[in-house]
Amino acid sequence: MTEPSSTPSEPPPPVVPKSPLSPVVPTLPGAAGPGVGQDFGGLPVVGRMFVMKAGGAYFCTASVVASPGRDLVLSAAHCLLGPDSRQVAFVPKYTRAAPRPYGLFPVLRDAGKRPRIWIDPRYRSRGPNRAATLDVAFAQVGPDSRGRRVQDVVGGNRLVTGAAYAQSRVSLIGYPASAARPRLCVNRTTKFTSRDARIPGSFLRVNCTGYPGGTSGGPFLLRLDAKRGTGDVIGVIGGWKTGGDTADTSYSSYFGADVRKLYAKAVAGAKAG
Repeated sequence: MTEPSSTPSEPPPPVVPKSPLSPVVPTLPGAAGPGVGQDFGGLPVVGRMFVMKAGGAYFCTASVVASPGRDLVLSAAHCLLGPDSRQVAFVPKYTRAAPRPYGLFPVLRDAGKRPRIWIDPRYRSRGPNRAATLDVAFAQVGPDSRGRRVQDVVGGNRLVTGAAYAQSRVSLIGYPASAARPRLCVNRTTKFTSRDARIPGSFLRVNCTGYPGGTSGGPFLLRLDAKRGTGDVIGVIGGWKTGGDTADTSYSSYFGADVRKLYAKAVAGAKAG
């Protein structure tokens, strides 16, 4: 959770799912009590980010966010910094048993071979501590091997900004680095204001067991629809200490005006190509 984790594990060729026009209804585990994380089969809208080189390696979690171009994914900024981001792909609903059930969607690159990733420039210049409140990134992904856009295949979560820090029921989804399946937890969120001058700001906080390295970028979802498998995304694991310093408490940068502006920039940039 606190840092991206990598384990060599290139997914094999895709298994073709049912038609995206009639998506498989996700199976969510029964309630285990507030704050208790459970491994589950995953949601098509959430997946792993892979560095596609030297055999492949996964390192963070990401999710599809609804956009006009139907081709944006959302993760944490600290996940998508650095040269490895030039060779990154999103794999929806990855599990060890079914590594590519919905295919693979590579992050696009511009004419200068730079990845089409949008991170607030203040995060790049100030670093993950001083700019922890800006630990959010959007990336434009290309079509899969069949020419399909990611949102057409798996759907997309609605980006919500300006929501309250305190929410009574949020679903947290992430991929622990060494786990065969993703993890789901439901609990309330609270507002956390840092007392560490080196990491200023206020963040969403949620107590959910079992979210170590690899879960960074996983979405905080309100109103998760069990039939559609999508919800309203109000945060991603990151922010304070890039997500927290224990596996049982996670954080997110607050989704306010800065995130809305970054999303608008990503939408415009994706449209412009």
